[in-house]
Amino acid sequence: MNPLLNQPTRILAIDPTSKGFGFTVMEGPEKLIDWGVKHAGSGSPRNRKSVAQASGLIVRYRPEVLVVEHTSAKGCRRRARVRRLIKSLLTLARQHRLRARRISRQSVLRSFGQSSAANKYRVAVTLTEQFPELAPHLPPERKLGDSEDERMAIFDALSFGWMFYQTMRREARALSLHGEPAPFPNA
Repeated sequence: MNPLLNQPTRILAIDPTSKGFGFTVMEGPEKLIDWGVKHAGSGSPRNRKSVAQASGLIVRYRPEVLVVEHTSAKGCRRRARVRRLIKSLLTLARQHRLRARRISRQSVLRSFGQSSAANKYRVAVTLTEQFPELAPHLPPERKLGDSEDERMAIFDALSFGWMFYQTMRREARALSLHGEPAPFPNA
């Protein structure tokens, strides 16, 4: 049995921002279906609005997996509100009977670091080479003291989605060496 046949085909990757979230929808590591930034406004209902918008994306695109940042991973610097939002998104995935996967920012940087992409912007540039349709959305490189452009969340979500597929490939290869079917770990 080929473990790669068990690989999910469609994923929704979400990266929260201070005002909403960036997202990508992928079918495999080379096929980008949709992407964008959703705004949830300001104030206390931001997380609730973000979860409602994420639910709408789940209904529209019917992904098999939700991919988010692993906020418990070493080096994660997310604020409490964003950690709560990611936790709510994981709950939403369970409600929609989706598998969920958490990917650490450090694993993304390590993976892209092998190709000289040592920071978020370099990762975004590398991803733009693979997905040229995103070139018009690539913000300029951030200067010291500047706030991060909200469009960077699209590339962060894409990096989590891309890393998800790379991880699944590695796990499938390792299991195929042992003749075992590939399990799919839930978050």
